[in-house]
Amino acid sequence: MNKHQQQTYSTIVSADPYKGDFYVGTFNTISSIASPSFSKDQYSVSFLNTKGFISALIGISKNIPDDDIYDALENKVYEELALDMAVEYHIRYVEALHRSTEGDRFFHVFVVDPLTLEQEYVKIVDSIKYIDQLIPVPLLLKSLYVKEIIDSSDVHCFIYFQENDSFFCIYNEQEFIYTKSLKFSLLHMHERFCELIGEQIDFNSFQIMLSTEGLNTSNSDYQKNLIKLFGEIFLHISDIMAYAKRAYDIKRFDEIFIGTSVGSVLGLDEYAQTYLGLKTAPFEFDYGFNTNGLNVDQIHQLMHLYGRLQAEERYECNFTIFHRPPPFAKRESGKLILIAAASLAGALLYPGVYWGLSYVEEFHHAVLSKEYAQVHIEKTEREAIINLKNANKNAAQVLLDEEKTAYKQKQDTLVQVHEKKVDYPMKAKIISDFTRSFNQYRVQLKTVAYIENNVSKTFIFGLTSTKTQDITALLKNLTDSKRDKYTFNLELISYDEEEKSYLSELKAVIK
Repeated sequence: MNKHQQQTYSTIVSADPYKGDFYVGTFNTISSIASPSFSKDQYSVSFLNTKGFISALIGISKNIPDDDIYDALENKVYEELALDMAVEYHIRYVEALHRSTEGDRFFHVFVVDPLTLEQEYVKIVDSIKYIDQLIPVPLLLKSLYVKEIIDSSDVHCFIYFQENDSFFCIYNEQEFIYTKSLKFSLLHMHERFCELIGEQIDFNSFQIMLSTEGLNTSNSDYQKNLIKLFGEIFLHISDIMAYAKRAYDIKRFDEIFIGTSVGSVLGLDEYAQTYLGLKTAPFEFDYGFNTNGLNVDQIHQLMHLYGRLQAEERYECNFTIFHRPPPFAKRESGKLILIAAASLAGALLYPGVYWGLSYVEEFHHAVLSKEYAQVHIEKTEREAIINLKNANKNAAQVLLDEEKTAYKQKQDTLVQVHEKKVDYPMKAKIISDFTRSFNQYRVQLKTVAYIENNVSKTFIFGLTSTKTQDITALLKNLTDSKRDKYTFNLELISYDEEEKSYLSELKAVIK
């Protein structure tokens, strides 16, 4: 996307693929737009939430040349994260300069499943046709430091609650350190709050209560249970902070910025400061944008700020596969049209040349006709010789075909023997391979059976999971990646009330 940074765009459009909303920015004004359309003069930005990627800190030797860094990181990522080798994950990275040692360089590596890009961004691409920048959400925060909205180099934590996801992120010395998806999104908060109060309230009503009354709601029962809910949330956050301190050798956290996509929650800053014992500030920054007094999600404003940065000022970690079309002259169709136009122009400008060539060709034709009469006699003689050789060739071919048939029969026999002795599938290896796939999709293996007869060889796996989506996602992955080796059958997913989990029986028939 660097090639587009030299261009000037009249507008920037930010897209939230999870809520399906768009904001358009012109100069310093940001406004919501219900149905954006394609325009070659607009720069488009979107993001991946923390559930949409895997992040890890990976170290490699400083002796590895820059041209080989990607391959080295890719190999270590597949190995250390136990990724499925059959899936071609999208991998991007930024260097962690503060972690370098005498012998190693360290990189923050981000890994995205290709299905995530293909499925979750379809609707917004239908509207705007392309995405110039597709960024992991914690890297958007870099723009706060570049634009000096935050001008200190302390250790900062950012906590932001969104409708479908929430994230915890650490920056130190104005550089990204660590990020983690929180299990309490606004939707999860709403679900847990309804459990605590023992009644079901509308999700929009819950959001309005948070944005207008906050933790000081006039309903005493609601207030008591909100305090309990956020106690559970900050206990979860406290555990993550303790881990990050150990893992990244952080001495202390200087300040925490906390906010939500529905706006400021009254009393949340004070509660966080009391619970965590750290200086706390609202995750609400003055970006210099005119929003006409409306609440605009901080993530949308960060995307507009990020879109205004120069390439060298931001983290280049672009996951987009939805590129804008190249200029007309660089497209294959454009090249063809330009060549055709040039040819037509040449024909119109130089008709006399083509007339002259036609007379030359007529004279040339007469000369060649005389030569043809002589060549035709020689041709007839050579054809007779060729026909005789073809007859001998056909006779030899019959003998060759018979030998090939005999050879093929012997070859097939040897192949069958080889398959029995060498290629016979090892049961333990197959079960181990499937177990890795089960673990990847958080599906547990309860039972395994193997049936073999003259017709087929079948593994029967008894599976259990807390979510039906994990089982169906596992089945799709297995069907896509192992269809050349197995035929899969999963007829029923049942719910075990006592175990609070879903049960299924997966049959894998070896082809």
